[in-house]
Amino acid sequence: MKLAILEPLGIEKEALFSLAQQTLGSRVELVYYDTRVEDVPTLIERSQDAEIVVLSNFQYRKAVLEHCPKLKMVCVAFTGVDHVDVDYCKEKGITVCNCAGYSTVAVVDLVFGMIISLYRRLRACDKATRTGGTKNGLIGFELEGKKFGVIGTGAIGTRCAAIANAFGCEVYAYSRTKKDLPGVRYVELDTLLSTCDIVSLHVPVTPETKGLINRERLALMKPSALLINTARGPVVDSQALADALNSGALAGAGIDVFEGEPPIAQDHPLVQAKNTILTPHVAFATAESMEKRAVIVFENIQKWLDGAPQNVIC
Repeated sequence: MKLAILEPLGIEKEALFSLAQQTLGSRVELVYYDTRVEDVPTLIERSQDAEIVVLSNFQYRKAVLEHCPKLKMVCVAFTGVDHVDVDYCKEKGITVCNCAGYSTVAVVDLVFGMIISLYRRLRACDKATRTGGTKNGLIGFELEGKKFGVIGTGAIGTRCAAIANAFGCEVYAYSRTKKDLPGVRYVELDTLLSTCDIVSLHVPVTPETKGLINRERLALMKPSALLINTARGPVVDSQALADALNSGALAGAGIDVFEGEPPIAQDHPLVQAKNTILTPHVAFATAESMEKRAVIVFENIQKWLDGAPQNVIC
């Protein structure tokens, strides 16, 4: 059975092959591509003879899949799978698995890095220090006592809530499914937005969540509030967010995700928005998370080969 890893997975090739050997042995013929190429003809060429493919977050749609008659499993080395044509896979009986959990720690680390950077004005402090300045005008804020809102309490949102609790925040949550989380109060979305000093987004892109944070909902937030998005770009109306930031209707934002994968256009509304930290979809990317992800990839394949698949999307 041929396994095609369509792009690098963030760990050394030797370590990847060693892990594959330990987990799968001789059960698959492994083909590894050490370049990330996203054009349809190349993806067809790389995938068409494989029973199993592994990819992270590039578009993998029907235009490729319909040319892969042997394909039986798609292992997505990512948490979200909205870039994969899941409906087509369901129709053709192709199993799709993700790597849920590999980036939970990494994403939440970045959430709080963004918050602390915004609250303590770290970029302005660095600039002042390098140019002969002082602390004048650089008074910041503390996390303790702030009302912290988490939208979506899956694994990442749950960890975010726990760390907010550890900082001494008053934690609120809104989620489709409620959990019994210590120190967390579930409220309606509009109540969370109007109450909280910090709002962190942790939901997938679905028809219900696309544009969830729109102009009307941004208007509910406090002028002193921060919005953090390490979830998916389309959850937020970027133009409305930029307008709120530039008008002073919102104090700041940390954004790691956009409508498409970076690089983003220089005329993107958030590029010139005030008091904004932008990162190029790196929340998931740490040395540790890449190792965790590779382990889950091969465990997913092993479990599927054993007839007991895990992390199944369809």
